[in-house]
Amino acid sequence: MDGFAAVDFGFAREVLQRGIAALYLVAFVSTLNQFRPLLGEHGLLPAPVLLDWVTQKRERRKLLHPTLFTRVRYTDRRLVALSWAGIVVAALLVVGVPQLGPPWVPMLAFLALWFGYMSVVSVGQTFYSFGWEMLLLEAGFLAAFLGSNDQPPPTVVIVLFWWLLFRLEFGAGMIKIRGGREWRDLTAMTFHHETQPMPGPLSRQAHLLPRWFHKLEVVGNHVAQLVVPFFLFAPILTLWLPDSAGWVPEPVEGAAWVGAVAGGIVIATQLWLVLTGNFAWLNWATIVLAFSAIGLPGIGTPERTPETSLPWTVSGMPLWWVVATSAVGVLFVVLSVPAVRNLFARRQLMNASFNRWQLANAYGAFGTVTRERIEIVVEGSDDEEGRHWREYEFRGKPGDVRRIPRQFAPYHLRLDWLMWFLPLGHSLDDWFSVFLVRLLEADAPTLRMLRVDPFHGERPRWVRAVSYRYRFTTRAEHRADGAIWVRTGRRVVLGPVGLR
Repeated sequence: MDGFAAVDFGFAREVLQRGIAALYLVAFVSTLNQFRPLLGEHGLLPAPVLLDWVTQKRERRKLLHPTLFTRVRYTDRRLVALSWAGIVVAALLVVGVPQLGPPWVPMLAFLALWFGYMSVVSVGQTFYSFGWEMLLLEAGFLAAFLGSNDQPPPTVVIVLFWWLLFRLEFGAGMIKIRGGREWRDLTAMTFHHETQPMPGPLSRQAHLLPRWFHKLEVVGNHVAQLVVPFFLFAPILTLWLPDSAGWVPEPVEGAAWVGAVAGGIVIATQLWLVLTGNFAWLNWATIVLAFSAIGLPGIGTPERTPETSLPWTVSGMPLWWVVATSAVGVLFVVLSVPAVRNLFARRQLMNASFNRWQLANAYGAFGTVTRERIEIVVEGSDDEEGRHWREYEFRGKPGDVRRIPRQFAPYHLRLDWLMWFLPLGHSLDDWFSVFLVRLLEADAPTLRMLRVDPFHGERPRWVRAVSYRYRFTTRAEHRADGAIWVRTGRRVVLGPVGLR
């Protein structure tokens, strides 16, 4: 680092800008495919109904985060237009086109993604209530101030990315150590691979690993989330330690490597989670953010023109850009006060935003791990007496016991994730009742979100919800019949219900 310029972090900037843009691309594709059947004009939880209620009284507007749809009336067509605009802008950033211009060009591009996606998240209700939504929003806002290719990245923005990664990892670690006993007695990973929301193709193999290995997983998790994040800030020592002549920044040998190793450890632990689960873009976003700690001298940053030959420049950057990025740094210092308090609070909040713009948030996940997997299976019958029942198959959640789970992440299957939460609540959510009605109506947009419609577009006479306990098969059970799951404890939890 060299004062205001993080001269060795050009490669980190490339990964951050293109990686975050790629995640926005995935997020807008997910919105394009799923928002309308879930939250559109005829969705399970229609966003226009929420917006009409909010706009009836001025004080209700504060209940929503900022959204374009309080200024422009929501329609499904406008949602599609917004999604396609987000896809195009994100794709341009992935290939690096805006970064070729002056720094305000990629800034406007990322701010457009940030506000466009916040407009969606703000009206997304329970289907957009996941922690990685606000994580993507905060990352997109910070990416707007990384600058363009003809200048080094600003030091303050790189440090803010370390701060984001610190809150994400250390917050998750604190949630766990304060949460369920399984994180303290080192048994959490004995259950996690089997009971996680959406297993992947390697989840069963991970679950069948020896118990001593699962205990090492927990220990490794605690080290990666509670110890390693502090070392992300090691490169700052290159700015603070004095040399023999006085308080002049001098490189501290090894400080940059300490930060890089810390980032590498985070990347390695997240890759293991990518291989063994489907957590939408949470793990991929963490991996992208961890590259902010990896400084590679001479890679990704152009050689600067000597400052004496350029008026109004500081550390090779335009003065106005230094002022703008420094202002962002001051803003985050102020906004981060509640997040810092939350990290050390006795009742730590998980995935909480303390301001309307969803910046400097609190993060955390899996404070407790469930010990058994209960799945809600939806069935339909087309005979009047309801004697013969056939199952609807979802794309990601377990159903058919012989089907190997697929890898979907970083794509987010929102309906499947909400189905995992159903058995954890005290009652079935309102959206689920509407979902059953859509199945009775054979609603085409709803059916397209499923893997298998057993009635091939025709209306069933009845539908019902049945719960099962699922567990992975042992190696012997799998050799016997090829099944991936064993399910037991069948119980009808809702229905049969039909249309009048």
